[in-house]
Amino acid sequence: MPEITEAPAKEPRPVSAPVGVRVRNASRAFQGRDGIVQALRGMDLRAQPGETVAVVGASGCGKSTLLELICGLQRPDEGTVEADPAVLMPQRDLLLPWASALDNAALALRARGVGRREAREAALPWFERFGLTGFERARPAALSGGMRQRVAFVRTLLAGKPVLALDEPFAALDALTRQEIQAWLVETLAEEPRTVVLVTHDVEEAILLADHVVVMSPRPGHAVASLPVELPRPRRRTDPAVVELRERALGALGLRT
Repeated sequence: MPEITEAPAKEPRPVSAPVGVRVRNASRAFQGRDGIVQALRGMDLRAQPGETVAVVGASGCGKSTLLELICGLQRPDEGTVEADPAVLMPQRDLLLPWASALDNAALALRARGVGRREAREAALPWFERFGLTGFERARPAALSGGMRQRVAFVRTLLAGKPVLALDEPFAALDALTRQEIQAWLVETLAEEPRTVVLVTHDVEEAILLADHVVVMSPRPGHAVASLPVELPRPRRRTDPAVVELRERALGALGLRT
């Protein structure tokens, strides 16, 4: 009888460590109406896992293109972009007007193949957590701007991605609602940590929310400054350290107050 030998045990596959976001010398051009448009040239950005990085710059400097590269919706013509799986939250909430708030939030799970009832049950606890209790059946038209953004953010979190790419998510809100949602976002990320790349035109918002602020040049966009924000949260707009960082960021943008 032939000798029976045991097959050698397979070594477990190494689990890759989280990357966060790494953008190295990335360039991207596309065909515009009047010819080739160079959106980014030599762009660098680093977001450590669990870190929030805000990106500020003039309109048209390539900020949205940068987010699409991070999410894999575009590829760089040159350079490299590495990121953990990412989900994009655009400026508009894009809620379906005919669907309830709960069904809108559950869309991220439905897109992953989860059944309607199960998706609703998974989304429901987030409504209490995010101050939306009682509005589960409301249509988007019945919600305030801040509530619509919360529903959109629940949908973004339920996508289950470790990287959130937020493209001007608060731009359409009035000043008071915007401040309320900024504070809410800080609390949410403290409870539900993710790597975040936040695009904003608001320098003060960037300093209040981020661990680093990256300032971009006009098109073709590239980083002209990276400012660490080593201040405890929550941060006050009147804090001298916040005011100083705001002035430094505005200076990097070529603006003065």
